[in-house]
Amino acid sequence: MNKQLLELVPDLVRGKLGRKSTACLLSGKDVFSALKVETLIIMACNPRIRHAVPGIMKAAEELDAVVAFELTRTEGGLDGGYTGQTPELFFNTIIEYVEQSRFTRPFLIHADHITVRNTGEEELEEARLLISAQIEAGYTSFAIDASFTPLAENIEIVSKLAEPVIRHGYGLELELGETVQPPGRSSLTTVSETKDFLAGVSRRGIAPDLLAINNGSKRGNYLEGEVVRIDLARTQRIHQVAASFGLSGLVQHGITGTPLHLVGKLADYGIRKGNIGTLWQNVAHAGLPLDLMDAMREWARKNNRDIKYATGVFKDAIDDIPAENAAQIKELAYREAREFLTAFRAKGSATKLAETLSRSRCGS
Repeated sequence: MNKQLLELVPDLVRGKLGRKSTACLLSGKDVFSALKVETLIIMACNPRIRHAVPGIMKAAEELDAVVAFELTRTEGGLDGGYTGQTPELFFNTIIEYVEQSRFTRPFLIHADHITVRNTGEEELEEARLLISAQIEAGYTSFAIDASFTPLAENIEIVSKLAEPVIRHGYGLELELGETVQPPGRSSLTTVSETKDFLAGVSRRGIAPDLLAINNGSKRGNYLEGEVVRIDLARTQRIHQVAASFGLSGLVQHGITGTPLHLVGKLADYGIRKGNIGTLWQNVAHAGLPLDLMDAMREWARKNNRDIKYATGVFKDAIDDIPAENAAQIKELAYREAREFLTAFRAKGSATKLAETLSRSRCGS
């Protein structure tokens, strides 16, 4: 299986990895298109703290699952974001763990939330430079997120930024549903705007693989007693529209804290990629040395910031924790990853991917 898939590693990535590398880093376009008919979700993990990565890989290896590793623009931009991880550093970290763990399953490195909030040239140029750096680093899937702008501007922004992603044959994810609405009006993504948006980008010659939507989920941790409100019926109708435009499926945000029994249902409603970020931060915090966590909490308190912003400030200390702490985080991440991969119905997805891509190549 792996030998066949290794032939599909993009040329630019192969040039970085070398001919002898067995890292099965594939294009998001190949992965999402091959698995779109399967009722499963690809787990996409934002490892703000690196020590969670080998545990995720261990679970994916055992369950024969495709997995994605991703950072958002704010987590890992050109300046390293609030985690201190530039695109090049993040790529090298993932590949380092692939080699250490002898990880053989196919995976993606995804640029999540390349957020653009207006059509100004400065904003667009910053996004262009980030995309260029991520492509050069070895990323194989990209999410252009102009969802904070009106629909027409969202389409315009996508049309100005998507070309290099399309040219390299990489995965392309777009987003709807974050635009600020007038008081009393829901900000959830609607079926009608989905039709208008996908028709608009299609007229520009852009065929995305995935669409991220706002279906009522919450990013980050749910508070005690807070109710999870995900509109599954709306999600299904939006997926039907997306499928009619040739998309592979939808993207679900806000999975941290979502009950596993609900997570398992999402695949039935068209979700094909599920983003999990805060969970891995929580796992890492549970295994960090107590004195380090105390220092991070004190920094967050003094600066009136969410503790996630302490990640980059304390990066050197976090990266250099004792081996026993790193092992504890790996084990915790492994257990969580197994549960979510199972709930996502992703067990065996690597073999399904290999079989589908093999058939498509034989038929071409």
